[in-house]
Amino acid sequence: MTAEAARTATEPRPPDGGLPEPAERGTLDIDRTVLRKIAEHAADEVAGGARVRRRLAGVGLGEHGASAHVAGPDRELRIRLDVVLRYPAPVRETVRRMRERITAELERIAGCRVRTVDVTVSAMVRAGKRQRVE
Repeated sequence: MTAEAARTATEPRPPDGGLPEPAERGTLDIDRTVLRKIAEHAADEVAGGARVRRRLAGVGLGEHGASAHVAGPDRELRIRLDVVLRYPAPVRETVRRMRERITAELERIAGCRVRTVDVTVSAMVRAGKRQRVE
């Protein structure tokens, strides 16, 4: 242990843990890929959404749920979301719940504020059947 580390370890810490002021702690940048995945995961957790197998030029790409695009600064995120819903899920209600869930999760996990969530329902599939979207 260095002399500096020993001195720091024995000094009493203030009740707040001895952290520097927030402005002096530095910054945190969260990659847009992480924010996109949070939004997609949040949308996929809402009842009424569907996961579908996707194919491109005859090649299976696996099973996918919601697809999101994230733009804007952290305090005014704009989300574009493409989803497949289960038929006969109520579209407006399901989309409203997706918007609320995405907004809450991005605020809770990343501290970001969502300005808009634009949703495109690209397909509806019958509940209980696995469908393929090409």
